[in-house]
Amino acid sequence: MLDIKIEKTNNPKELPGADNPLKFGTIFTDHMFLMNYETNKGWHNPRVVPYQPLQLEPSAMVFHYGQEMFEGLKAYKTQDGRTLLFRPDKNIERANRTNRRICIPEIPEEDFLQAIKTVVKVDEAWVPTKEGTSLYIRPFIIATDPFLGVRPSDTYLFIIILSPVGAYYPEGLNPVKIWIEDEYVRAVRGGIGEAKTGGNYVASLKSQVKAHEAGYSQVLWLDGVERKYVEEVGAMNIFFKIDGKVITPELNGSILPGVTRDSVIALCKDWGIPTEERRISIDEIYEAYQSGALEEVFGTGTAAVISPVGQLRWDEHIMQVKDGGIGPLSQKLYDTITGIQLGRVEDRFNWTVEV
Repeated sequence: MLDIKIEKTNNPKELPGADNPLKFGTIFTDHMFLMNYETNKGWHNPRVVPYQPLQLEPSAMVFHYGQEMFEGLKAYKTQDGRTLLFRPDKNIERANRTNRRICIPEIPEEDFLQAIKTVVKVDEAWVPTKEGTSLYIRPFIIATDPFLGVRPSDTYLFIIILSPVGAYYPEGLNPVKIWIEDEYVRAVRGGIGEAKTGGNYVASLKSQVKAHEAGYSQVLWLDGVERKYVEEVGAMNIFFKIDGKVITPELNGSILPGVTRDSVIALCKDWGIPTEERRISIDEIYEAYQSGALEEVFGTGTAAVISPVGQLRWDEHIMQVKDGGIGPLSQKLYDTITGIQLGRVEDRFNWTVEV
């Protein structure tokens, strides 16, 4: 068990008002968690301190070689005043999988969870209560050796910051428009596509700008080899309901194993809905659209939870999904997952953890 020292701020910020429309990732709470790593000491000096700028050498390896990982999960306030985390064990498991892939020392799961709980407890007053809001939790690790040379760092800094947030997409639960990218690629099998690290996201920016300029919210990536099999959206995993079946791309080493993705698969199977994890080509999706078999498309992720897709653009083909509104399965999944997160729906899967 970590011996976490807590230093409270002397200058607390003003909490956002209940009527403040929280924009995602723009406001940060009063405190943050820090813990250092050195090869001869391991992880040490865990502490909660006032939120503040970091001091790093210009030669810190994270700036030059990109050795960093990050995670994202949320805390929710229930009607009876409890603060709940949603499946933090899955985020911690994924964080350590990323750590292994990019040669960052793993953090024991119980220490990781204790760190999250502690900093959230210190800033618990920041957990918003308005419908559709939550406290976003961003754990991340950066390489800090002052060294120019390609090798794993010997020192690291583990940080957790918190941000009260509203909807990730301005559309909220209204369907988004997705651009299908067939020029650039984000990841290939054997690369770092399944790791949650910044390099995956910077690779997506060029296409994201192109999509935004065309009026689309996000980019849907095809595989990097054949450029025909669907992989994931920039900030979400993707699901298709075709002729009564729910289909999502299989985890193949270049797709992020989403926590919400896993939750959706579990719920669909629990409800008796045929669910498949397999390769699915953009041609198959277009054929399903043309035949009328494409019933729903939705993205899943911690930030957006469930994001219905109303339109897909592939080359010059524009696919309007049904009437462009939210489908019944998308709505049911959103209501169920958010209901569990907020303590309104029975948590039969034991997915929530109280702070």
